[in-house]
Amino acid sequence: MTALSSKNCSLQYQFHQSPQLLEASCLLFLIILGKVLLNILILRVRREDTRWTLMEYFCFSLALVDLLLLVNIAILTYFRDFVVLGIRFTRYHICLLTQIISFTYGFLHYPVCSLACIDYWCNLSRATKQSSRWQKLLYFLTVILTWISVLAYVLVDPAISVSLKAHRGYVYQCPSYVSTQSHWLSLSMLMVLFVAFLISWQEVVALLQAMRIVSYKSKAALYFPFPPHCGYAVSCREALLPRLIVCFLGTWFPFVALQVLILSLRVQIPAYIEMNVPWLYFVNSFLIAAVYWFNCHKLDLRDSSLPVDPFINWKCCFVPVHRLKQVERPMSIVIC
Repeated sequence: MTALSSKNCSLQYQFHQSPQLLEASCLLFLIILGKVLLNILILRVRREDTRWTLMEYFCFSLALVDLLLLVNIAILTYFRDFVVLGIRFTRYHICLLTQIISFTYGFLHYPVCSLACIDYWCNLSRATKQSSRWQKLLYFLTVILTWISVLAYVLVDPAISVSLKAHRGYVYQCPSYVSTQSHWLSLSMLMVLFVAFLISWQEVVALLQAMRIVSYKSKAALYFPFPPHCGYAVSCREALLPRLIVCFLGTWFPFVALQVLILSLRVQIPAYIEMNVPWLYFVNSFLIAAVYWFNCHKLDLRDSSLPVDPFINWKCCFVPVHRLKQVERPMSIVIC
């Protein structure tokens, strides 16, 4: 009688477990589906005349990995229990796959940003507009090597292995890794923006007050005339900083506000959601602005060989300050 009751209890537990498992699997599928659609939308609305960079390659690779993750979750959720090459797969593997992806995404922020910054810094002196075949191959191999290296670190790290084994079994009890790299990266960028705005807030306000909407190449554009008191003694970086701030915030202010809200409320976002294409393009624009500011004496924004942002046309945003002496009257800034 006791054995029968124990069996009935086990069957009853599995009966109540299945709806929870199905609900968690469907919720995860919808989350990843929304992320995939967002990635596709951002990749569609980006500027198509941009030169391929390392960050561009990684954005497309991330979109591809998200799509593969979505397909795998859909297969595991639909077939529930199946065998491939002698290996049994169940919906419980959804938790394991999601955790591995979360750890991998969480450790990618620093390497990707560092490599992208090095790429932009080196490309300032390039003379060709399009990336060469060898450079594209180098970008492709670098992206593949980065993914493999981070994934290998996740799989061999003892602490991560213990975490993966400790929570295996149930999707609805499967915790997701929250990246500390994205937290500190976001906090650092916001602090830099705050300090930069604090230093040049008067110039930023003057630019915004002088803003006009004009037509440029059959498109609506913002026109910022130089203020009359813009002297030639002003250093290159001091004059360039407010224009960079206006151009950057003019495109990414909603994303900056979102980052402020997330950090203020201490919202913990799983790494498989936080690492996305919009976030990478946001970081990409920040890195380009930073490289421009540090190398303002080397810039020639009329030279099409410079790195091109898919969302901000930096060539049209400002004219190098060291070229002001070559004209008789103040020039203007156009944001495309």
